[in-house]
Amino acid sequence: MSAAPISLKNLTVAYDRHAAVHHVSGTFAPGSMTAIVGPNGAGKSTLLKALIGEKAIASGAIDRGGLALASVGYLPQVAEIDRTFPLSVADIVLLGAWRQGGAFGQVSRAMRERGRDALATVGLEGFGARPIGSLSSGQFRRVLFARLLLQDAEVILLDEPFAAIDTRTTDDLLRLIDLWHTQSRTVIAVLHDFDQVRAHFPQTLLIARELIAWGDTASAMSPENLLRARAMSENWDEAPEFCDDGHRHVA
Repeated sequence: MSAAPISLKNLTVAYDRHAAVHHVSGTFAPGSMTAIVGPNGAGKSTLLKALIGEKAIASGAIDRGGLALASVGYLPQVAEIDRTFPLSVADIVLLGAWRQGGAFGQVSRAMRERGRDALATVGLEGFGARPIGSLSSGQFRRVLFARLLLQDAEVILLDEPFAAIDTRTTDDLLRLIDLWHTQSRTVIAVLHDFDQVRAHFPQTLLIARELIAWGDTASAMSPENLLRARAMSENWDEAPEFCDDGHRHVA
């Protein structure tokens, strides 16, 4: 499985006319595995949301090479998900099958079987009937990965997938991400743990609202590039002037 390349062309994404991602260009190659890293407030999550069409583009473009957004799997930050809603684990996992059954389509026996298999793969066999509100943070994260398994997407976007979970769960889910990479799926993940990035992600996009580096991880995360990203974050102007293209500078 290998999707088309996803190219960013002078991409700017803004909140209230303040640029959160500013003039970023580059390409995620088909089947690549890329970490997005940078200081807090660097625009990492904003970039992911632009990739799936949740954030409007202020200028520039995203070329998905004909890839349908329905072929993109997305795991948001867990803090954005309301776990008080009365859904079972199986309900959440089966949402990954909506492409096959449609938004209001009937869930087939085969889909339910695939859902059970996905839960077993992430170590939650027999958890289908449990309410999602009863799960630990690590268990809920496993459920979200099971949903991605059921979706069987060509491109997978992960926003801080290992935040506030235990080491065992992190290691299990990293093995699943490594498996996706061997299947030539394109994986793009916002991460904060540099050791995880260096150990598992061959490519890195380092951003501080503007692009610092994008390429092989060792080069992109050089001490000089990390220092530059930190220095830029310390000098951000939160009320910048307009730049020549009609949008605001970020530094």
